[in-house]
Amino acid sequence: MGTITRSFANNITSGGTFDATDLTGTIPSSNIADASVTNITAVPSLTATSIVASDPPSPDAGQIWYNTTDKVLRAYVLGAGSWASGGNLNTARQSAGQVGGTSDGLLFSGSAAPGYVGSTEEYNGSAWTEVNDLNTARAYVGQAGTPTQAKCISGYDIPNTAKVEDWNGTSWSETTDVNSARQSMGSNGTYTSAIMYGGYDYAPTVTGKTETWNGSAWTEVNDLNAGRYLLGGVGADSTSALAFGGDTGGRVNSTEEWNGTSWTEVNNLNQVKSNLKGAGATNTSALAFGGNNPPDTIFNTTEEWNGTSWTEVNDMSTARRNHAGSGTANNALATSGENPSLTAATEEWAVANVTTDLGVS
Repeated sequence: MGTITRSFANNITSGGTFDATDLTGTIPSSNIADASVTNITAVPSLTATSIVASDPPSPDAGQIWYNTTDKVLRAYVLGAGSWASGGNLNTARQSAGQVGGTSDGLLFSGSAAPGYVGSTEEYNGSAWTEVNDLNTARAYVGQAGTPTQAKCISGYDIPNTAKVEDWNGTSWSETTDVNSARQSMGSNGTYTSAIMYGGYDYAPTVTGKTETWNGSAWTEVNDLNAGRYLLGGVGADSTSALAFGGDTGGRVNSTEEWNGTSWTEVNNLNQVKSNLKGAGATNTSALAFGGNNPPDTIFNTTEEWNGTSWTEVNDMSTARRNHAGSGTANNALATSGENPSLTAATEEWAVANVTTDLGVS
């Protein structure tokens, strides 16, 4: 226990406990082993608001309390998510790139009459505003980053382009090309740590190639187990990704998870489809929404990934394919696409807090 000072020895009984009748001074916490703190007879009382006669009028997220009237333990936690309409884009399009969530989004590129566009729009939670265009108009791009630091990766510009452009919050500038030009791939990550996977390359062939970005260069790493294009993809950075759905020569519902080194097959989506999009800041919590399947059934369905399996949740109002998607599993943005004509519609996904009873089993 360390050096005994201030006559502490006189206060230690034969049983090894303290007789504190004339004990003074302080024992440093570093001199007390956790395992020695036993036989505690009292703990601090719960806060006054933790035991209440009625539920708090404005609880905080994660707060737990005991209602003495109803005799039940309750919590204020995340409930089910749902889609709500947002402001329309200025330019209806399909196959665009997008980053951000319901309060701040950035959409760029795409296909709109009469051809491919470089137009970029910013979202403030209610309306879209046109800002500076990409240097190279294109569609079927990859994306990474945030609305103030974004990347537009590769894509289709008759033919595919290897070009990458960076957004600094005001304008786009060209940066390091990818190694393998492609379109319709999955991608995710940050401005300095990104990953792209799958797609349709120059041949043209479906590819499983994967490249990671470290802030200065693109590096080819291990391929997907099944090459695919028109897939959904989400994740945190170059070490974390989830690839789902798409087309391998036929539509699929298979899902693969990236751990920074290799891809592993995990549980499938409930629906077989391609041309879908996703939202998720990690590979353990994500959404997959929209898409289509022959004979060109276009879906408004949404599935939620909990790190192990997919569960169908609330649908979008507008069924769409080749749309743009971004955000997190609790705060997502779905825009643009076609059904079968081009749409400018925006939908916002949010998960609200709800009061729930904590049962005892």
